[in-house]
Amino acid sequence: MARRNANATALSERLSPFQKVYLWLIAGFILGPFVPLIIQSFAFRWAWPDLLPSTWWLEQREKSVLPLAWDYVISPYSQVWEATLNTVFIGSAVTVICLIICLPAARVLARESFRGKSAFEFFLSMPLIVPEAAIGIALLMIFIQIGLAGTYTGIIIVHLIPTIPYMIRMLTAVYQGLGRDFEEQAMILGASRWQILRMVTLPMLLPGVVAGALFTFLVSTNIFLLTFFMGQGKIITLPTLLFSKIAGGTLDASAAGITLVVTVPGIILLVITERFIKEEAFGKGFGN
Repeated sequence: MARRNANATALSERLSPFQKVYLWLIAGFILGPFVPLIIQSFAFRWAWPDLLPSTWWLEQREKSVLPLAWDYVISPYSQVWEATLNTVFIGSAVTVICLIICLPAARVLARESFRGKSAFEFFLSMPLIVPEAAIGIALLMIFIQIGLAGTYTGIIIVHLIPTIPYMIRMLTAVYQGLGRDFEEQAMILGASRWQILRMVTLPMLLPGVVAGALFTFLVSTNIFLLTFFMGQGKIITLPTLLFSKIAGGTLDASAAGITLVVTVPGIILLVITERFIKEEAFGKGFGN
């Protein structure tokens, strides 16, 4: 930690005034939209052209019979807790299944040459090209017939469609940079395939696996349209709950609060990525 702070201080001293201003502008562009969102979440009445709310939530909460703003968000009426649990469960299930599917597929794509490989790689990119609405409507007609519409299984299956291409691309790139030298040396020393996988391959793949898992989880927790189609109103996630609050075109205090709650998974994953996905951290772990 001390070394990281020292490096950051040294880098800051090397930056010119223009570079510092440029970085602050980028930070303001990224974080700026959160400022009115946070203010709105604590407001009761905020109309144009007031720079700040004329009435705050804390001033009005004692006079209101119904829960307002954050009182509503944390109450059972908002269904935020149910939506959060559903979102985390679906995202976790999608991530695990995605890893099981993509690890062997990425190994084959990275290390083997076979007829039709280019066409197969293009086929894997199709879910990123075809609009989600077309995919959702087509699958909805099938899922209604087989009884998967409105079920967790149906939602998890459709979430695999846009997440598998991302996971395979990330893992394929990791496998391509991995090489076979360590695995071949372990094989010469008498290690079995399971030992090679557990003690050699997976530790070296760990940065890519963690990055792919975090990215897959984040993508899954932000899928709205496919979840909306397949959920049939029976399964609520944070994106579908947020859409129901802002569908009328207005953003009140409770909707702003739910929006901030929706951003929490991404912030947590960003912190985890910054903390754990470090080349030196994985290098130390593999060396031990």
